[in-house]
Amino acid sequence: MNKSHQLGRQGEALALEFLKHNDFSIIDSNWRWQKAEIDIIAKSQDILIFIEVKTRSSEKYGSPHEFVSEKKQTLMKEAAEAYLELHDLALEIRFDIISIILTKNKRKIKHISDAF
Repeated sequence: MNKSHQLGRQGEALALEFLKHNDFSIIDSNWRWQKAEIDIIAKSQDILIFIEVKTRSSEKYGSPHEFVSEKKQTLMKEAAEAYLELHDLALEIRFDIISIILTKNKRKIKHISDAF
């Protein structure tokens, strides 16, 4: 596993811990549909939340959440629609981003609710 992939996995693990600590119910992780992957699907109250986790080792080139492209957003929206259909759900949904900076000395987690 390359360093970038390993960093991403560490970030997703931290995001799961963060969400559980903040009373989110984790429904699924790394859910795939066609070309899309949703990092985390969680529930808070009666809202189903589709979450993209972005992890970087620095903010040298910008904050991690700035790297969630319009294409990624579109793929996530299409995958969310498929998820709702496949599971016969009629819930309110939203899309969040968890932005993580992870270095040897620092761990910074930013949860952006209703990001797009």
